[in-house]
Amino acid sequence: MGIVFKQSFRNTLIIYIAFAIGGVNALFLYTYFLKDEYYGLVTFLLSTANLIMPLTAFGVQYAIVKFYSSYSQEVDKDRFLSAMLFLPLFIALPIGFLGGIFYEKISTFLSLENAIVKDYVYIIYIIAILTAYFEIFYAWSKVQLQSVFGNMVKELFSRVAAMILLFLVYVGFLNAESFIYALTFAYLLRMLVMMNYAFSLRKPKLSFVLPENIKEILQYAFYIILAGSASSILLDIDKFMIPQKEAIAQTAYYAVAVYIGSVIETPGRAMSQIIQPITAKALNEHNDKEVASLYKKSHINLLLISGFVFLMINVNVRELYKIIPEVYSGGLWVVLMISVAKLYHMFLGNNGAIISNSKYYKILLPYAVLMALSVVFLNIWLIDLIGINGAALSTLIVVLVFNTIKLWYVKDKFGILPFTPKTKKILGILALFFVAFYFWDFPFHPIINIGLKSILLAIAYLFVSVKLNLAPESIRVWEDFKKKFVK
Repeated sequence: MGIVFKQSFRNTLIIYIAFAIGGVNALFLYTYFLKDEYYGLVTFLLSTANLIMPLTAFGVQYAIVKFYSSYSQEVDKDRFLSAMLFLPLFIALPIGFLGGIFYEKISTFLSLENAIVKDYVYIIYIIAILTAYFEIFYAWSKVQLQSVFGNMVKELFSRVAAMILLFLVYVGFLNAESFIYALTFAYLLRMLVMMNYAFSLRKPKLSFVLPENIKEILQYAFYIILAGSASSILLDIDKFMIPQKEAIAQTAYYAVAVYIGSVIETPGRAMSQIIQPITAKALNEHNDKEVASLYKKSHINLLLISGFVFLMINVNVRELYKIIPEVYSGGLWVVLMISVAKLYHMFLGNNGAIISNSKYYKILLPYAVLMALSVVFLNIWLIDLIGINGAALSTLIVVLVFNTIKLWYVKDKFGILPFTPKTKKILGILALFFVAFYFWDFPFHPIINIGLKSILLAIAYLFVSVKLNLAPESIRVWEDFKKKFVK
């Protein structure tokens, strides 16, 4: 777990920096520099692209992680990686061809409730392709056990680009329409940077000889196509469906609340970059002891760290909404529901990596489809009933039910659970600290209030965690930090 935790720690720092930049963008620059309808439009375009991306990538990014370590000969690795570069084109090109033929009908349908969408529908496909190939090149670098640079590009590049472009909107160099085109170009640059880095780690040696196990690879790719992004797909479905039922500005209000709540998954996103290939390697080597160890350690570390983030967000969220435009303040309940959903997802540790890299991966296709259908049907009912709160409630219900099924499934097939005696202690501490800090605020300006409350919470949480020895690896990193930087 040492290499996992060290790279995960670095990845976590990168992602938190990225989330800080993204937070400035989402909470302040988008809300003040763009009209809410254009903010909603950008959210809709990116979310719809994310829904299409798994289809255009055809699960190749997950196939690379699963199968690369199974090859011992370099020539076999080259054949495999060559096939992975070309495979998505057999899906992406027909999708683009059909999209071109039926473009007018598609764009008209998507713009029934919000006419502003019609002129930008083609951008959805472009961003989906660029994102798909970015993920493929990112997986290419991850199997070389080099995840930090790719993580930095993934998390920072588009956010920094958006920040720069939003300031250009503010000074009048760009208008809202040209901002959308410039942001699309930023996704192209991001993909090219990742490609260059991936090829610098392992130069592609193109081979037109298919891998011997190509049938197995294609079968895996088909079944895994939606599974790896099942949890994010739920939120993207929400952002896709809200404009079909509400004014597109409501998508912007929902996006702000979701962004705040989604910060909780940051440690998990960081850890998954390196733990996925290591989990795949352990499964390929039938190292059951290592698989069980990774499961428990990822569960405890993510629950402890993500639990802290959950507290920091929810005890401060009311004050946070006081410093952004009041029109966005209807998302308080959305933040709570999304943050609970994300915390439960972190609670499962590397559960998803165990299933997706095992012989039981086929279950993930019907699983992901049922999740998507469930959230669609719940959204149809609940968005009409309680607006954007209904979209968040749909996601929460689906995450709680289906993640519990995943927990049971790993127990049934592998005979392991992630829980340790520390699990109850951490859950108890989270409940205690939430009650202790949620219902009061300092009588100061919201920013000062957030700062003071956060410092107090952080000191108390760290003290209790160290005293109870809840996550030794997290504590060792803290001890190393003190030795190096604290005199």
